[in-house]
Amino acid sequence: MRRLLTPVILVLAAAARLHGADDPLAPYKVVDIKPSVASLYIASVTMTMPPFVRKNTVYSSTYYAKVFPYFFWSEKGRIWIIVPDAELRRASLGQPVDFVGHALSDSGDERKVQGRAIPTGAYGGRIRVRVFISRRISLDYDTTYELKGAANPAAALIPK
Repeated sequence: MRRLLTPVILVLAAAARLHGADDPLAPYKVVDIKPSVASLYIASVTMTMPPFVRKNTVYSSTYYAKVFPYFFWSEKGRIWIIVPDAELRRASLGQPVDFVGHALSDSGDERKVQGRAIPTGAYGGRIRVRVFISRRISLDYDTTYELKGAANPAAALIPK
């Protein structure tokens, strides 16, 4: 029985690897968004985030918002955005993608997030992220993104 199971397990493992290689959304598994600065009346806010990792339709990461000169308003927390598979397929065709999400600071403040990503190449593009501080006040970040998924040759440079 054991001799029979070993080849079956090897075939299934190989099939799983091949299926992952054929996944057209594989390049979108990890997305790196470059730090950016937004201006708020009397201050500037620098947003820094480690790469976003996609699980199902949700990208998640952490963030650090550094407020200058009012460092005591700086905050950190978690951020997640929802991007359905259909939207990623549109991005693979070079079309803009709109997304929504939320951020939750470590102190419990919840923020609404909206944005738009515009591909400018096979592995990156421009992105605008709007973080709502209140109903009327938002921070707009214009920056770039880079895909770090399996099909991107630069993905091999990601430290494990």
